[in-house]
Amino acid sequence: MNKKNFLLITGIIVSNLLPLVLPAQSVLPTYNIIWNSQSRNAGESMPCGGGDIGLNVWVEKGDLLVYMAKSGCFDENNALLKAGRIRVKCTPNAFEGESFKQELKLEEGYVQIEGRNNNLQTTVKIWVDVFRPVIHIDVTGNEAINTEVSYESWRYANRTMTGKANNANSYKWAPPTEVITNKDNIDFKDNTVLFYHRNRADVPNVFDITVKQQGLDAVKDQLYNPIANLTFGGSLQGSNLQPAGTYTGTYMDTDFKGWKLQSKKASRDHHITVLLHTAQTPAAETWLTGLQTVSTDAAKNSAPAWQQTRNWWKQYWQRSFVYLQPDHPDTNSVNWQTGRNYQLFRYMLGCNAMGNYPTKFNGGLFTYDPAATDSSLRFTPDFRNWGGGIHTAQNQRLVYFPLLKSGDYDLMKPQFDFYLRILRAAELRSETYWHHGGACFPEQIENFGLPNCTEWGWKRPADFDKGVEYNAWLEYEWDTALEFCLMILETERYNGNNIKEYIPLIESCLRFFNEHYQYLASKRGRNKLDGKGQLVLFPGSAAETYKMAYNASSTVSGLRTVLTRLLELPAPYLTDTARTQWQQMLLRIPPINFRQFGSYTTIAPAKLWERINNTECPQLYPVFPWGIYGVGKPGLDTAINTFRHDTDALKFRSHVGWKQDNIFAARLGLTSEALQLTTQKLKNSGRRFPAFWGPGFDWTPDHNWGGSGMIGLQEMLLQTDGKKIYLCPAWPKDQDVHFKLHAPYNTTVEATVINGKVQSLIVVPEERRKDVVDMLAASPKP
Repeated sequence: MNKKNFLLITGIIVSNLLPLVLPAQSVLPTYNIIWNSQSRNAGESMPCGGGDIGLNVWVEKGDLLVYMAKSGCFDENNALLKAGRIRVKCTPNAFEGESFKQELKLEEGYVQIEGRNNNLQTTVKIWVDVFRPVIHIDVTGNEAINTEVSYESWRYANRTMTGKANNANSYKWAPPTEVITNKDNIDFKDNTVLFYHRNRADVPNVFDITVKQQGLDAVKDQLYNPIANLTFGGSLQGSNLQPAGTYTGTYMDTDFKGWKLQSKKASRDHHITVLLHTAQTPAAETWLTGLQTVSTDAAKNSAPAWQQTRNWWKQYWQRSFVYLQPDHPDTNSVNWQTGRNYQLFRYMLGCNAMGNYPTKFNGGLFTYDPAATDSSLRFTPDFRNWGGGIHTAQNQRLVYFPLLKSGDYDLMKPQFDFYLRILRAAELRSETYWHHGGACFPEQIENFGLPNCTEWGWKRPADFDKGVEYNAWLEYEWDTALEFCLMILETERYNGNNIKEYIPLIESCLRFFNEHYQYLASKRGRNKLDGKGQLVLFPGSAAETYKMAYNASSTVSGLRTVLTRLLELPAPYLTDTARTQWQQMLLRIPPINFRQFGSYTTIAPAKLWERINNTECPQLYPVFPWGIYGVGKPGLDTAINTFRHDTDALKFRSHVGWKQDNIFAARLGLTSEALQLTTQKLKNSGRRFPAFWGPGFDWTPDHNWGGSGMIGLQEMLLQTDGKKIYLCPAWPKDQDVHFKLHAPYNTTVEATVINGKVQSLIVVPEERRKDVVDMLAASPKP
C-alpha cells in the first residue's frame, strides 16, 4: 500500500470515529416547524412577527387566517386588544388539494405556506417588517388566481363583559360598574379597509377610576396616563384589491363581521399589506395622519424592507444559540426538543424587540380564542387571564432575565422603560401615603404605575393603609422591582450599556426601603433601627408565599445585591455623596436567616412569618436571582441543603409555569435535577406549536414558563462569579451540545461538548479565556 492510499484510508477511519460537528448556521433550519396538514382552529396556529407585531397564522378549511397583535393596544378597561383577524381565500384554491405544507422559517423570521391542487401550485409568504409596522402577505402561483382578502372583527359592536371575561381587563372578578368593550371604527376607505379603536373620553376609564379609588386625585396630573386619547388600528390594502361588501359569521364562540376586498383581476402574484399604527393623539384625525405617514414610509422603503428584515433576523440568531444533540436530531427526544424549543421561544421574544411595552408574561402577542385553552371560557380572541395592562412583576422578570445571557439587551429596553415611565407614580404613592421618599412599586402593577384596582381592594376598612393592597397574596410585596434594577445594572456589566437614565429609578427603589422601614419602625417605637443598627424589614413578604414576614430572605438578599452592584459602577454614575449614602445603607441590611431540618442547616424564608399563602420558594432567591449562593461561592452546601431538605421547597417543587426549581438546581450545580426539571419545562408543550406552553398558573402561551426554561438551560451551560466563567457547571456528560452565550465584560463563550468533553472553545475577547473554568474536567458534581 502506498503512502497516499494509507493516508486516505486512515483519514476515512478516523473521520468515522470522530464525532461530526455541524457548523452553527446549519443547525437552525433543522428547528423549523413544518406542518403537512391544515389546522382545526386558532389553537393550532403558528407564531410569526417582527418589530412589535405578533401574528398567529394557520390554514383552516382552505382559508388562510391571521390574528394580528401589536404592543401597547390598551382599551378603556386596560385590556390588550388584538388588531383583528385577516382571512385570505384564493380561487381556484391550491389549499383544497392533495399537498399542503406550512413552515416557520426561523433563520429569516417568516412563515411560508405551499399548496398543490392538481396542476395548480400556490405559495404564500407571511412576514412582518422589523423596522416598520407593516404586515406582508405575498401570494404567488404558477397560474393566475383571484383572491378575497377580508378584515374580520368581533368588535363591530359594543360588548358587555361579564363574569370571567373581565379577567382580560383590570377589573377581574370585581368590576365596580358595568364593563363594556367599546366598538371599533371600521369601514371601507377607497380600496382599503380602515379600522381603529379610539378610547372614549366621555366615560371614566380604568385610569380615572383607579386614581379616584386610591385617593390620588390631587396628584392625578402628575401621573403617567397611557390610556387617554389612545388610538390603535390600521389599514388593510393591496394594489389589485377593491371593496366587495360585508358579511357576518361566527368563529369558534364569537360572532364577527367581515369587510371583504377582492382582486380586480386574476393574477399570479398578489401582494397584501396591513399597516398598523398606535398613538396617543388629541383627535382621531391626528392618528389618521400618523397612519398615512406609516403608509408613505412603507411605500418609500418597499424595495429594501424584506432584505432589511432578513438581515435583522440573521444577526439575531448569530448573537447566541443553544443546540442540544445537534448532530442527532430526534423529534421524539425530550433533550433534543429542549434545544429546539429554546430557539422557538427566543423567536417569539424577538417579535417584540422594538415595542413600547414589554412582552406580557401571559401570552405575549400570541394569544388566541380562549376555548382552545379552556373549553369553559367561551370569550372573544381578546381574552387572556390576569389582564392586559397589568404587569405582574414576579412573572415578568422570568421573561426578561434570560435576555442577558442570550445577548438580547435591546429587547430589554421596553421592560426597563416601563418602570421608568411610572417612576413618578411610585414616588407619589410614598409621598402621598407616608410622606417620605422613594418609589413603591406594587407586585400587580398597572401600566400607569398604581396597584391593580381589584387587587388593591374595593371593600377595605376605611382606616387601612392606602399604600398597601388589601390582599392576602400581595400585601407588602414590594421587592420585585429590585430584580429589574439588577437587570439594568447587569446590562452595564455584560454589555457596557450606558444606564445613566435608569440610575434615578434604581436609587429611588432603594430609598423606599431605607426610608419606609425606618418610618414603620418609628410608628412602633422610639428606635428606627434594630440593636445592631440595621433595618427591621417588617411587615414584609417573601414572594407571595411567606406573609407578614420579618426580614424576608428575598428582600434582604435583593437589597444587598443591588446595593453592591450599584456601588461597583464606574465613578461617573454616582456622586461621592450618593456613594457614601449607599455604602451606609448597605451596612444597614440585616443578614440572611437560617433554619434546621434535622442536622441540615438551610436558608430560611425569613426570620419570622405568620402564614404561607402560595407555593413559591423565596428561601432559594439568594441563589437566583440574587446570586449570593452558587457554584464556586461560599455556603454552597447550605444552599444545596435548602434545595434538598427544606420540606416546603420539596412540597412546592414543580416545572409548571413560573416555577423556577430548574434554575435553582442549575445554579447549585445539581446536574441531574437541573436536567430533569429543565427538560420538563422545555419539552414539547402538547399543543400543535411545541413552544405554546401553558396555561400553567397564567395563560397560553405561558411566557414565564418559557423564560424560566431558558434561564435554567443557560445556567446549566454557563455561570459567572466576578471575572470567573464556569463552563458547563451543571451539564450532563452524556449530552452533546453546541452553544454560544454571553458573559459579563463584553464576553461571548462558544463551546462544543461531545461525549462529555469540550471539543472546541471560542472566547471573545481571547484574553478572557484565562478566566474560563471547565467544570466538565473538574471533580464530580454533587
